[in-house]
Amino acid sequence: MRPVNSLISMLAGILLLYPLAGLAENSKEFGQYVIHYNALATDVLSPEIARQYRITRSRNRGMINITVLKKILGSPGQPVHARVKVAAQNLAGQTRRIHTREIRDGNAIYYIGEFSVANEETLKFTVQARPQGTQESVEARFSQDFYTH
Repeated sequence: MRPVNSLISMLAGILLLYPLAGLAENSKEFGQYVIHYNALATDVLSPEIARQYRITRSRNRGMINITVLKKILGSPGQPVHARVKVAAQNLAGQTRRIHTREIRDGNAIYYIGEFSVANEETLKFTVQARPQGTQESVEARFSQDFYTH
């Protein structure tokens, strides 16, 4: 199985296995683009996937995954490069910037960021994405609860 297919399969599997745990995928459409984003604890990743994508597996680590697609009629969309910025704020109002790195795997393009989390921590994410070559950008906001025990 190609690495991109394994990552997509792994993420899809996680999303299907944990619908009640708040790991649902979110998306937001803007102009000719759609941004998909989700956040999860890294300990749900298989050791092989974590190693392959250099992600630290831990109950106390979270990961955000972002993909920007250009809409193409009759297809799921074409992944595009984008300028991606992510910030997370906890309920105490402490804000942290989350560095993302681009992962290219065949035609797929992902932006992955890792961060520390505490048990029962709620993080409010702000994701800003601007597709390469455009002045158009989108801001998506969502929150995620993390449980480390």
